[in-house]
Amino acid sequence: MIRIYKDTDIDTLVDIWYKGSLQAHHFINEAYWKAQVKDMREKYIPMSETHVITNQSKIVGFISMVDNYLAALFIDTAHQNNGSGKALLDFMKERRNVIQLKVYKENTSAVRFYKNNGFVIREELTDEQTNEQEYLMEWKK
Repeated sequence: MIRIYKDTDIDTLVDIWYKGSLQAHHFINEAYWKAQVKDMREKYIPMSETHVITNQSKIVGFISMVDNYLAALFIDTAHQNNGSGKALLDFMKERRNVIQLKVYKENTSAVRFYKNNGFVIREELTDEQTNEQEYLMEWKK
């Protein structure tokens, strides 16, 4: 089931985000992600339009949008590759005509996931905070 996020979900979402970030972004120092935890909890998730996906009433993932920008899509590491990420993405695609996102070039599984779901690479950029190469990707209805 997909539902709007509640304030009481925040600890679970930050935990999913943090563990997922470490797994998907092994090429970025763990200290960077630790330094982002407070902002995720107090700023980024609360300012976004966030929906969670549950499995037997347990939150297994979330998607956060800021207008047409996909700011976060994370699935609990124990529940990946079961369709939850695609379900969340499809949920947002029904509600948008265009979605843009940035993904690290070295995160090849995420790049492949987005390509398989209709996104195209629009631009190659350098993330100012990490100095890592990233793609600006876009999907249009």
